[in-house]
Amino acid sequence: MKSKILASFAAAGALIATLAPAHAELVTQKTLSTPIALAIAQTAYDACYQQGYRISVTVVGEQGQILIAIRGDGASPHTFENSHRKAYTSRTFRTPSGEFAQRVKDNPTTSAVHLANVIAAQGALPIKAGDVVIGGVGVSGAPGGDKDEACAKAALDKVADQLK
Repeated sequence: MKSKILASFAAAGALIATLAPAHAELVTQKTLSTPIALAIAQTAYDACYQQGYRISVTVVGEQGQILIAIRGDGASPHTFENSHRKAYTSRTFRTPSGEFAQRVKDNPTTSAVHLANVIAAQGALPIKAGDVVIGGVGVSGAPGGDKDEACAKAALDKVADQLK
């Protein structure tokens, strides 16, 4: 009887071993470094500041976590939160936040707009390494989301060669 139990355990162990992946590997991924996140935030800030806009900028990482946040001199208090929510929305949906805003406008029942930190407002772009979204940059405070987005785009254009 004991030998039958041991044989059963041995057979079960052999079966489990054959089901395990033969070449399990760790996942490798690119993440935003602090210097690149700083360059993105500073460039977006500078692009808007040079046009006289008092804005806030937020850069979020791959998981939507805040990496860098700047509230510019004279920027309205709400711009700080809005820049974060725009960046988070862009990162989460892997699209410019303005495209998400258009989706909500086209379909007002979109339930995603009720998620924490999501906002249907233009002004943020996803940060990509190749085709993979690794973060987002959001700007708030210029007179219009299109101007916020233009400042974000200027920042991404500046670091484009470092995101390949």
